[in-house]
Amino acid sequence: MNNSVNFTKKLGFIGAGNMATAMMSGVTSGGIFPASDILMSDVSAERLHFISENYAVGTTSDNTEVAVNCGTIILAVKPQYYSQVIAEIAPFVTEEQLIITIAPGQTLASLAERFGKDTLKIIRTMPNTPAMVGAGITAVTPNANVTAEELEYVRKILGGFGISEVIGENLMDAVVSVSGSSPAYVFMFIEAMADAAVADGMPRAQAYRFAAQAVMGSAKMVLETGKHPAELKDMVCSPAGTTIEAVRVLEEKGMRSAVMEAMMACTERSRSLGK
Repeated sequence: MNNSVNFTKKLGFIGAGNMATAMMSGVTSGGIFPASDILMSDVSAERLHFISENYAVGTTSDNTEVAVNCGTIILAVKPQYYSQVIAEIAPFVTEEQLIITIAPGQTLASLAERFGKDTLKIIRTMPNTPAMVGAGITAVTPNANVTAEELEYVRKILGGFGISEVIGENLMDAVVSVSGSSPAYVFMFIEAMADAAVADGMPRAQAYRFAAQAVMGSAKMVLETGKHPAELKDMVCSPAGTTIEAVRVLEEKGMRSAVMEAMMACTERSRSLGK
């Protein structure tokens, strides 16, 4: 029996929240899927109305409609609703479809068990909210039923809103803390820098621009120069200068330790969601 995925069928989203909308917007604006070939479902009539008003994709309140009509299905609901949604769509899902998940803590083995079909093609992913501006990074882990061609097809979809990397499933919980949740830490850092600038007399809107641009530029230096972050830090720290004084205070206050402890707690929380 031919169980290859029909790449000409629709792309479906079960769940139409912010992340699903960012993903949908990326694949349509990038020409990966026409809007007419995308179907989104959600329990919220208000959310479906918003999608219909702002995008040319199909919408439905019936999750099984997505399962029946789409060759690739993205489960974009919160982890606590996975059991309910999977039980609802499992009778309609076949081995000719690709199932993509974006929730933390949901392992490939547990997903296959919930579907009750060990022949399903399941790809576990972890995107992050910068996908909303086309600058996301998504970790990808396929199960053994996914072919190389199908994996590249999924990465093409994910490329509509950023970059992707294939990793071992054992690293997925670490990905949650280092990229999935980390935009929140960065936003807190930007807010704190802006608050300090405001305290020093800078208008708030201007302070946010300076702080956000500095963070974006610094990240770009890490990615494009190939230099170690410590080396880039040392380039800014002149002897007896202003920057090394700020670094001294950050070290005194335990910045590194606080970040590491927060991320380790995040990783552990991610692991617990699958239990």
